[in-house]
Amino acid sequence: MSHPHPELSPPPPLPEGALRIVALGGLGEIGRNMTVFEYAGRLLIVDCGVLFPEESQPGIDLILPDFSFIEDRLEDVDAIVLTHGHEDHIGALPFLLRRREDIPLYGSKLTMALVEAKLREARITPDAHVVREGERLVLGEFDLEFLAVNHSIPDALAVAIRTPAGLVVHTGDFKMDQLPLDGRVTDLNGFARLGDEGVDLFLVDSTNAEVPGFIPSEREITPVLDSVFRRARGRIIVASFASHVHRIQQIIDAATEHHRKVAFVGRSMVRNMGVARDLGYLTIPPGVLVSMDELTELPDDHIVLVCTGSQGEPMAVLSRIANNDHQIKAGAQDTIVLASSLIPGNENAVNRVINGLARSGAFVVHKGNALVHVSGHCSAGELLYAYNIVKPRNVMPVHGEWRHLRANAALAERTGVPRDNIVLAEDGVVVDLRDGVARVVGAVPVGYVFVDGASVGDITEAALTDRRVLGDEGFISIFAAVDIVEGKIVAGPEIEARGFHEDPDVLEPVRDEVREELERALADGVVDPHQLQQRTRRVVGRWVSKTHRRRPMIIPVVVEA
Repeated sequence: MSHPHPELSPPPPLPEGALRIVALGGLGEIGRNMTVFEYAGRLLIVDCGVLFPEESQPGIDLILPDFSFIEDRLEDVDAIVLTHGHEDHIGALPFLLRRREDIPLYGSKLTMALVEAKLREARITPDAHVVREGERLVLGEFDLEFLAVNHSIPDALAVAIRTPAGLVVHTGDFKMDQLPLDGRVTDLNGFARLGDEGVDLFLVDSTNAEVPGFIPSEREITPVLDSVFRRARGRIIVASFASHVHRIQQIIDAATEHHRKVAFVGRSMVRNMGVARDLGYLTIPPGVLVSMDELTELPDDHIVLVCTGSQGEPMAVLSRIANNDHQIKAGAQDTIVLASSLIPGNENAVNRVINGLARSGAFVVHKGNALVHVSGHCSAGELLYAYNIVKPRNVMPVHGEWRHLRANAALAERTGVPRDNIVLAEDGVVVDLRDGVARVVGAVPVGYVFVDGASVGDITEAALTDRRVLGDEGFISIFAAVDIVEGKIVAGPEIEARGFHEDPDVLEPVRDEVREELERALADGVVDPHQLQQRTRRVVGRWVSKTHRRRPMIIPVVVEA
């Protein structure tokens, strides 16, 4: 279980006239955002994203929301509304739609184009519908209105959800850049209008609630990038999110200004930028974009590579370059730009990439030493502004770790929202909006659903614990064959170790202890192979702990001859 709640009982049946809100992901973590709204027996889902694994989850590719809460109610889902096209908001769609492919999807033009490209790879044809800011439509029991918001991807939307239980506003991921690159500002007038109507529950992005002041404008990055390009003597390799169209546009503009050619590297980067270009969100002058094959004919100081891997993902392009495991090799004349924020939990992985690139002699530019990225999320000053505009009766901080949720709650309270009307919840906690009041009424089981290759949900926490032990401590196997009738050992014990010690003879001293223990057990009339294996495990475990202060995985095998 990712967030068990033993102090909370299962929720009661939804009262008539009440709206129920259950987050299946995105609360207490940065990622796998998915919120279920229920009214009169019908369901509306907002976002369906993935969480990327941490170092403590070896071998895991993705982490999904736990769909078990809605598994038996998929026919009750009226629609899935997508606030924007980032993976932590759309990445789990293929896994959900395999359970019911015809769930209607609603999102902006760019969001739906990215979704359709993703689902095409999964061989799923979605029931996709494009909506625009300012549009209002009724989907079953839910009256929806969409508002434009700034984020680090074009076409992001907030959504207002009207039911007889009240008006709920979900910001999605947003900020308030007053000079956005695409000229599409957050619809403050729309938020104010909803505030005048009366917002009963405000679900608010918490990611930067601890950061004081206001987020700088995207435009402030342009002169910094220009300076980086002007100083660069060799190739420029830029790592960014494969969906950050605004940042890629700035890179293309800088490359054009400095007479460089641009090549996209990495499947998701090529796919997403192709979609953005086709829809007019990305403008590339003729002759600027080239293929990887064409780069071999260009001098290094005419090359810009745009790739994935800004978060240190092991299989992404930049990580492989840093590990010298890619056809692209970093050199002393190269300039590497990490044009992204650091997602919490990725610090070690990103620092390893930076160090690997620095070891090659490359000059690495990142947010820690230059303004090459600004966040796509509101900081404290902008959140205060939002609260004062919307004037919500109840607030539920979303999208963030616990420290972010609490910081956001404190901001809401400072603007006059009563403390009792601020709901701090996490994944699985059930919140009901009834008679204008939002309250926690229980919890449902939710867990981490791990994707490991083709396996979905088969990997458990126990299996991950075993993987961590194997990775950190290694394993020791012991084999012995015994004659139960004669009460003696007829083969072994043979002891092998992997990842435990370089010296193959290091375990020789414990071999005699294992033999003595088995002989003693047989003499005592112990004939069950499982009991003999348990005794063997205890002997080896005690010896390894005492002698080497290690706790490897111990696998004893005792068979009857």
